[in-house]
Amino acid sequence: MFKRFQQRQEVPPSPSIDTSHKEAIRAIRTRAPVPVDAPGDEPAEPSRDQKRRQKLLDVKVDLHRRLLETLNLSVLDKVPEADLRREIAIIAREGLREMSMVLNAQEVEQLNSELYDEVTGLGPLEPLLKDQTVTDIMVNGHSQVFVERHGKLELTDTQFKDERHLLRVIDKIVSAVGRRIDESQPWVDARLADGSRVNALVPPCAVDGPLLSIRKFSQKKLSIDRLIENGAFSEEMAAYLQAVVATRLNVIVSGGTGSGKTTTLNALSSFIDNSERIVTIEDTAELQLQQVHVGRMESRPANVEGKGEVSQRDLLRNALRMRPDRIIVGECRGAEVIDMLQAMNTGHDGSMTTIHANSPRDTIGRIENMMAMTGVDMPLRAMRNQITSAVNVIVQVSRLSDGSRRMISIQEVTGMEGEIVAMQEIFKFQRDGVDADGRVVGAFMPTGIRSSYSERFRQWGYDLPASIYAPRRSA
Repeated sequence: MFKRFQQRQEVPPSPSIDTSHKEAIRAIRTRAPVPVDAPGDEPAEPSRDQKRRQKLLDVKVDLHRRLLETLNLSVLDKVPEADLRREIAIIAREGLREMSMVLNAQEVEQLNSELYDEVTGLGPLEPLLKDQTVTDIMVNGHSQVFVERHGKLELTDTQFKDERHLLRVIDKIVSAVGRRIDESQPWVDARLADGSRVNALVPPCAVDGPLLSIRKFSQKKLSIDRLIENGAFSEEMAAYLQAVVATRLNVIVSGGTGSGKTTTLNALSSFIDNSERIVTIEDTAELQLQQVHVGRMESRPANVEGKGEVSQRDLLRNALRMRPDRIIVGECRGAEVIDMLQAMNTGHDGSMTTIHANSPRDTIGRIENMMAMTGVDMPLRAMRNQITSAVNVIVQVSRLSDGSRRMISIQEVTGMEGEIVAMQEIFKFQRDGVDADGRVVGAFMPTGIRSSYSERFRQWGYDLPASIYAPRRSA
């Protein structure tokens, strides 16, 4: 039997295979990732430019030490910027002379600017923080800094002198918001003064050096119209979502990391009437609500002694006593989901939150898991009944392969069918492929199913035309 199997394996490929099929396979294979050097390969000799850059980095670190020894750091925030820059330039010039280091005018100007950033800001990261095209900054150890531009990752020339230099910047970030990071507490969530979200992880948990991630705070509030222009969703979807939010249906925005959940939540909140009182609860405050009456709350980790923690669940329970019309939780990820569902069920309709999940159906499962992890002894059917009575609409967002962020599905929770949570999809993104430039090609499509809340919309003055639900063929 084994011999017969061998003989079958030795039969040459059939000549009837279509050549176009082979060409398609070959085209896919040519898109394979570029191989990296094998572990045993000798590292390339540093180029002249790399040596020069390393030398300048060494000089900058030495001058920064001199600045810290010379300047009165306690009054830096009171000194005019021009005076501080002038003083830094004088100290730097003296230091360069002592080191017998000769720089050209451009290098001196850049050095003085970087020294100013080291003293007043976050050192090498400052230019990236000021770059409006950068949305995320990811530091993998002191010698590797990536950024995201237009949804794509790219490696930058930015480097830190060494691990101690990077740790000093991380400590500067977390201490500014009263948090700490060390071996006993090796990770931390924080935010910068402008609202940018920060996550840091240090050794021993970070194996190859400290890891730092910064999700930059957008200075421009992305309105619904701007998101439509950017192709995030269609006008029909926007009209439907306006009716959903204005008629106080409870909404969950679901998606993966970096898919645009918070941006979508911000945009949806613009449909809330200015007369309503809104309370927001977040681990790291980043929501940019545009209403007048907003109470913002942020959780707090435990102190060095392990005391003083204020969780999102604590804040959510407190929020119920603050007479909110709506409660918006930046992200449900644990026990607070039970209190969120109870709030949605007990008069705080029109509330919203985000959840990490890959589809609307996965969102239901994720809520069930979070409820189960709290230790609440509740039958599965009872859990699902609570979910269906609290959650009305799930908005699924996704970051596609070309870096664009799209609203790929809007589904309504319609009740229970036996033991299963019943849902119906109202809109979806129909993906057709990618073009020659790698951009995703597709269209936003109604599914042809009329909203189960159409009568509610009409009663509240949002009589959506039946045509927005009419199915149509993709172009």
